[in-house]
Amino acid sequence: MKLEQGCVQVYTGNCKGKTTAALGLALRAVGRELMVCMIQFMKGGGPYGEHLAAPKLAPYLTIIQTGREGWVNRDNPDPEDVRLARKALIKAKDALTGGIYDMVILDEINGAVSFGLIDVDDVLELIALRPERVELVLTGRNAHGKIIAAADLVTEMTEIKHYYKAGVPARIGIEK
Repeated sequence: MKLEQGCVQVYTGNCKGKTTAALGLALRAVGRELMVCMIQFMKGGGPYGEHLAAPKLAPYLTIIQTGREGWVNRDNPDPEDVRLARKALIKAKDALTGGIYDMVILDEINGAVSFGLIDVDDVLELIALRPERVELVLTGRNAHGKIIAAADLVTEMTEIKHYYKAGVPARIGIEK
């Protein structure tokens, strides 16, 4: 089964749920035996729960984790962070145009642009290269206005209340 029409979706905002929303789309697609590739920018730590689940959903779900463990310095990114993000961008182009995947999720790519690891024009090129029947999903905070303009759907996650403020840390199976 192939998608009749692919679209470009963006999940952005300062609250949790962006990657979770993309994984929900992936699960729905896998249930229909669509091929899904998620490339995670700036997520070298883990493993996260989705990394443990992906082999159970093979061959339909592939997750490619990129980046170094730990946080990227937004004001002064390490050259290694830039190199790894650009390498992930090449993988994204291959996944998007390779004819294998029905859905390509670029997790935290908006953050990679916001941190200056990759250029917004490179992401716009990916959007322009998207085959008609491939769904492209871009997640991460601070989505660039040009990416928002190029998307078919944009959802902003807005914090109303968050348990982190009450001291609840990231929990295994929920946030990681």
